[in-house]
Amino acid sequence: MAVRPIVISGDPVLHSPASPVVDFDDGLRTLVSDMFETMDAAPGVGLAGPQVGVGLRLFTFGYSDDDDVSWRGVAINPELWITPVSAHAPDEDEDAEGCLSFPGERFPLQRARSALLRAVDLDQRPFEIRADGWLARIFQHEFDHLDGTLYVDRLEHPYAKVAAKIERKRSWGVPGQSWVPGIDNLES
Repeated sequence: MAVRPIVISGDPVLHSPASPVVDFDDGLRTLVSDMFETMDAAPGVGLAGPQVGVGLRLFTFGYSDDDDVSWRGVAINPELWITPVSAHAPDEDEDAEGCLSFPGERFPLQRARSALLRAVDLDQRPFEIRADGWLARIFQHEFDHLDGTLYVDRLEHPYAKVAAKIERKRSWGVPGQSWVPGIDNLES
């Protein structure tokens, strides 16, 4: 197991649709193990293949809700269905979202309150999770990565303008930039 570098906004792998996983081999098991270690070290609640520079349709997730119910797993070749997204403006506190590929920042984003995730695990066993609240948000966020969309791409004015300014100020938005959890401090 190893902590992998997390790619920063601007790298083509983050802005391109990922390819389906076809080889369920030891290489995939190593990748998933590394993704869990990287996600935990960051710390994060989800991490998609493209975020570690691998353009494959998979993501890891780890989250405990207010009732101390824990969710941890890997979704390979996922499909996601969501309820309609509210037309109301996002709440600056309750709907604040962050991303390990846009580190140190949080912006409000309206997401669907419920989602249905269908995927397979490392042993190619199908599973289904019905999620509400933050777990549904995590699934939507990570699924977006598999389609080449970052959450900052979905922001509305004025948040989109602020995110673009931060990206320019930090010289992000170009290929080849990354950070390593536990080594680099990009939180400021």
